[in-house]
Amino acid sequence: MSLKVVFLQISKYFFTKSEESLLFIWLHVQTYSEETSKFPLVQVSAARSCNFELGTCGYTSDPEYGSWSMNEEGTGVDNGGLASLNDQEQAVLASPPLDHEDWRCVRLVYQITGGGSLQLHLRPDGDNFDYPLWTAGRASDSWLIASVDLAKHHDPLQVGIAVRTKGTGIRHTTFCSSVSSTVPGYYMYVDSVYAKHFQEVAKLTSPMTTVPIAGCLSFYYNRDQERGNIFSVFTRDQLGHYEEIWRPGVYATSGWTQVSVDIKAPHPLEVVFEVAFNSARGGYVAIDDISFSPEFCHTDTEPTFDPSIANCDFENGLCLYHQERTESKVWSIASVKPNAYRIGDHTTGTGRFLVANTRFTLQPGYVGRLHGPLLPGNHKYCLRFYYLLHGFRKVDNALFLYIYDENNVAQEKVWSLTDTSKAVWTEVEITYMKPMFTKVVFVSICKNFWECGLAAIDDITVSLGDCRMTAGSLPGQCDFEGGICGYTQDKREDKADWLRIRGHTPTSFTGPRGDHTTGVGYFMYIEASLMRPGDKARLLTSDLRGSSSPQCLVFYHHMYGSGTGILSVLLRRADGQRDTLLWRRRGEQSVSWMRAMVDYHCDVRHQIVFEAIRGPTLRSDIAIDDIHFKRGPCEDPGDVTPYSGFSEFFNEIEK
Repeated sequence: MSLKVVFLQISKYFFTKSEESLLFIWLHVQTYSEETSKFPLVQVSAARSCNFELGTCGYTSDPEYGSWSMNEEGTGVDNGGLASLNDQEQAVLASPPLDHEDWRCVRLVYQITGGGSLQLHLRPDGDNFDYPLWTAGRASDSWLIASVDLAKHHDPLQVGIAVRTKGTGIRHTTFCSSVSSTVPGYYMYVDSVYAKHFQEVAKLTSPMTTVPIAGCLSFYYNRDQERGNIFSVFTRDQLGHYEEIWRPGVYATSGWTQVSVDIKAPHPLEVVFEVAFNSARGGYVAIDDISFSPEFCHTDTEPTFDPSIANCDFENGLCLYHQERTESKVWSIASVKPNAYRIGDHTTGTGRFLVANTRFTLQPGYVGRLHGPLLPGNHKYCLRFYYLLHGFRKVDNALFLYIYDENNVAQEKVWSLTDTSKAVWTEVEITYMKPMFTKVVFVSICKNFWECGLAAIDDITVSLGDCRMTAGSLPGQCDFEGGICGYTQDKREDKADWLRIRGHTPTSFTGPRGDHTTGVGYFMYIEASLMRPGDKARLLTSDLRGSSSPQCLVFYHHMYGSGTGILSVLLRRADGQRDTLLWRRRGEQSVSWMRAMVDYHCDVRHQIVFEAIRGPTLRSDIAIDDIHFKRGPCEDPGDVTPYSGFSEFFNEIEK
């Protein structure tokens, strides 16, 4: 079978224009045979590619933004007949719906001139938000190529190409699957004759993937004088940590040899091919045909296990955690009803948590050990949990965290409490890795009955990877740690602003002592001392595009203080209709952060408004944190009452 490579001539392309810059998008079709040879390419399917010879192939401009236009005069930059952005800040070109799970990447050829920027977004069906995949903002006088990974998906979605003024345009996108193919051509190599110093290292590094990766890495290598060089393949994560995944055996074969290596990573990474020479006669190493498949190379590869078996919020018991039978049951499940004196759980404010409490033990002192489930070795784990202390005069032995092996032998003490939490749920993050099966063990020790208070834990989660490898805030999620997430103050209908703060609020006996996210982070609140009774403060989300599917809004609110006013959630439609009330709470609710879950539906562009009204006294601070929009309906019935069941009087609470 002869190999055929076809590059269709491009004579039409999409573009946008502003006063100062241009952005072009050009879509093309490539076809290849599956015959194997040297130069690896990615199979591109014609199903989602377009050359615009016969039309736009289903690509459309989002009517909510500026419009894209198709050039009829051929390739190249041409100012004649370019469509303007109609004084709007951005234009969005949406692909046809993609309903195939085998789309693995988007390939884009683009050029930016001037001060614009180009963004690629994923638009899942039924979501209010577009999820950013890739962005570019550097001007260039030549065409550039970008390849962006797509995570495996099951629901229909679209890819949106957005350009922000001052002006930009693009010139080429294709959707490609994971099938690889090759054509006769080139290979990469490094030779010791070019080494200037002994033990000099040559590295060939892949681009950083844009999604977590799991599957089979395959390549060919040819190696000469194996005793004179060291050849290894590593992965490197975003923190710069290396992990060796392969090196050749002692007895290497001559000629080209194929290698297949399984990779499993819960985060993006890059692949590094490294060669070090021991002498000037260290020979050479050549590599070729590098490819990746989402299917594992070997059938006996250890299946990916779910470390979330160690998660527990204690709402339905101890999960897979247990206490040692040889000692008294020191740890017990507790719950606190909303009140103005004692903090409830971290999960909802009204749920359950685990506490080691001397008040319920019959001995003058205690040692309480809580054992988690066993997890496989040789994996890096990120453990997160929250703790809360009350009444400890000395915290030296209040709470420890150990790593035990399967024989109940302590391997390492990975954390101990060094400071009091001042009656606020505080987050702890621990990264650990051991070669054997291990489990986490929480230990609380009280030697003197009169000096011990209670130590509580809640919301334990375990995931693969380093805790520092955070994914960042996704669209629709805001914890206010890095800013206000594009939210804005309503300057038309309010007389005060929401403020971003960390720690406790200035006025005593009102407001939270810390945020809900970590206990030491940021949250938004109204400062009653800066307002008059009845004054409003409104915080507006960014524009939500609307969806035919029901939506669920989850957030945490803090309404503590004898003069607490009203907190409302409103729906503001872009068509100018009157704001719709979705949820409301009036008066003092609890000294805890309380979870609210609000179901709503809106199929047009809209905003969500958080409105706080100051009560009659200074003790009227109201706070919000950890806002999360997701596809509805809300899974947990939780806080489903749209209006408060409390009295109209500001200072009443539920007993």
